[in-house]
Amino acid sequence: MLAATFLAVSTSAAFAQADTAKKSAAELAIDAAVPTPEPANVPPPTAADLKTDDAQPAPPVVSESKPDDQKTDRSANDTSAADPKPADTAAAASNSDTSSNATSSNATAPSNETVSSDSSSSDSKPSGVQPQSSSKPEIAETKSGEPKPGEPEATDAKPADVTAAPSDGIKTGEKPSEAAKDATATIRPDVTPRPEAGAAANSEQPGEPVKAASHVPPADQPAAEKLHELLDANATKLFSRKAERAAVEKFYTARSYAPLWTAGGTLNTQAQGVIARLRDAAADGLNSSDYPVPDFAAASSPEQLAEADLKLTASMMDYARQAQSGRMHWSQVTADVQYPEHPIDPEQVLTNVTTAKDSSAALDSYNPPHELYRELKQKLAELRKASEGPLIEIANGPGLVFRKNAVMEDPRVPQIRARLGMTQNPDDTRFDADVAAAVREFQARHHLKPDGILGNNTVRALNGPKKDHTIDTIIVNMERWRWLPRELGAPSLDDAYAILNIPDYSLKVMQHGAQIWSTRVVVGKPGLHATPLLTETMKYITVNPTWNVPPSIIYKEYLPALQQDPTVLSRMGLKLERDRNGGIHISQPPGERNALGRIRFNFPNKFLVYQHDTPDKHLFSKNKRAFSHGCMRVQNPDQYAATLLNIVLPQEHYTPEKIRSMYGRNEFNINFPTPVPVHITYQTAFVDQAGKLQLRADVYGRDAKMLALLRNSNGRDLETVVAHAQPNYSRPRGNIPQGMAFNENRGFGGGFDNGGPSFFERLFGFQTPPPQYDDRRRPIYRR
Repeated sequence: MLAATFLAVSTSAAFAQADTAKKSAAELAIDAAVPTPEPANVPPPTAADLKTDDAQPAPPVVSESKPDDQKTDRSANDTSAADPKPADTAAAASNSDTSSNATSSNATAPSNETVSSDSSSSDSKPSGVQPQSSSKPEIAETKSGEPKPGEPEATDAKPADVTAAPSDGIKTGEKPSEAAKDATATIRPDVTPRPEAGAAANSEQPGEPVKAASHVPPADQPAAEKLHELLDANATKLFSRKAERAAVEKFYTARSYAPLWTAGGTLNTQAQGVIARLRDAAADGLNSSDYPVPDFAAASSPEQLAEADLKLTASMMDYARQAQSGRMHWSQVTADVQYPEHPIDPEQVLTNVTTAKDSSAALDSYNPPHELYRELKQKLAELRKASEGPLIEIANGPGLVFRKNAVMEDPRVPQIRARLGMTQNPDDTRFDADVAAAVREFQARHHLKPDGILGNNTVRALNGPKKDHTIDTIIVNMERWRWLPRELGAPSLDDAYAILNIPDYSLKVMQHGAQIWSTRVVVGKPGLHATPLLTETMKYITVNPTWNVPPSIIYKEYLPALQQDPTVLSRMGLKLERDRNGGIHISQPPGERNALGRIRFNFPNKFLVYQHDTPDKHLFSKNKRAFSHGCMRVQNPDQYAATLLNIVLPQEHYTPEKIRSMYGRNEFNINFPTPVPVHITYQTAFVDQAGKLQLRADVYGRDAKMLALLRNSNGRDLETVVAHAQPNYSRPRGNIPQGMAFNENRGFGGGFDNGGPSFFERLFGFQTPPPQYDDRRRPIYRR
């Protein structure tokens, strides 16, 4: 074959020279005016180009036939396009020319060397195929393995997979552009041509939309289509809350509407965990009927499967929301509550639950994480289990008193021992010193007179309320825990916080998850003066505070008292002043008789309440201590102040003695670099440090109100926020009784006129940071 190529090149050169010699003078003149292309300068073949006769023949090459004057250049283009390994640019051009001449000369070779001949292809080409230009294409430098411009992309394939196109090339009915591609395609053993980018589109029907690839398994595709339809048509009905509806639609869209809880119609692991948690909702004080579980086993059609899928998603979302924030909003109960909102993130719920290894635990994590909540949950389970057995009730009888000389015996004593948890001598009927001591301890915990005598009041307390009532009490307390923040303490202060329990009349300081200090408190009287429930941060304490009497007390108590006795204020050490706008101001300067005592603990809030010292120390000896106007009186304020200051200012080494040394006539503040969270709570059921369930009286009737709402909601959405009218804290105007003298300081430095500080600035000062006391800002508080 190479020998034939060499012979063809030599013959072509000789014919070119012979033609020049035969031309006339006129023809030569024309050639001089119009230059003709020089023949290709083809180097002679070398020994490396020669192959033995036993070499495997090259695979058939399909080359486009063309007119004789374009054979050489066209063959060069086809051969060059077939080379997948671009080398040096100049070398590639030279090899292309050599191959083109060889291909042209092989027209006389055996028919198995080429598929089409030059003479036949010229007549068979349709009129729509335009011949390529005879000039050589400019060869651009390309990366190895990349297709050259104008040629089809190539894919790796075995030579056996390549078939030659028929010599007559184009089938009837093919598009001219495709026929041209087929006619000019060159097939090589090491490269298989890739289909053109538009080949797939051209093979489809014109105008037919191209569907995106779906990741939904074929078995779930019918249910996915129904899910899409249901969400488009009934999303508002299934998910009434806008944020949850948007999250669900986004979540299902991202997964191409594939079912969330089934695979091929069978419940997956996540669904089983979620269903188990919903059915056990009562363990967390919730109502399982509020979270219905659809019957997937009865879903026999794609539409029923899709509907069940969305219903389970809705129940899961309801559970997560109510487990975190409660079945009722706190504003449904009373206006005297202000806790920070902490709603769920619906998208996060969907992601967390559906991707967790344990979906039941993931859903359970939306319940309160507090230790006191978990302890109530444990007691709830114990009570429900115990209610299945017989109820043992201690009967009334004569009072039992321990006397050393004559120990009393009574058949009720074994029941008393059992109720008090005494394991020694369980059948002993003697009311001995150990039983009397246990009774005394029980009486102290339940706000009874701790005398150790078993009377009827103590018997009723030992029997306690009916188990059903106790269970209800635990449930409403678990509900109130959902209102509180998930993190009670300040992380930068080792999770320190102060927590006050109104029904227990107690105040505790917690740090590192443990109690570090506690004391007794006096709280607000039931009714209008009830202490509110709130979460705030204590920013500073005030030593030697001035008491600015709130308008409500002025109007309702002091002005009527002045009508009876114009000297009552002066005898109480109070100052009566009138501002330039005619408002009445009553205050009490610092001192031992001050209603706020020596220290005030400030955590600014909309209810105008705070914690403070008091001169009425005798009230702390009472079991029921609801006597204030809403503020909280602390039994040991110097210890409380030292405990808090050692948390926020440990380098100062505050002690109760150091605090007391500051008492005097001058009011000043001690600011907290980091505020301490303060939580005012209402726990009528809690577990003490000994692990025993403690119950307290519902002093404000909060339990009864919540139980009534839960039982008689009548389909009402208890999670809706209820707007309450805020109290009017404007300064009262009125006539002062005859003979009542004002103090000389009638002005307040603009403190109460329209151009002065706002009410809350007068109340707590500028909050960042709290200012030192200024006579122009007189805080007004309840007490």
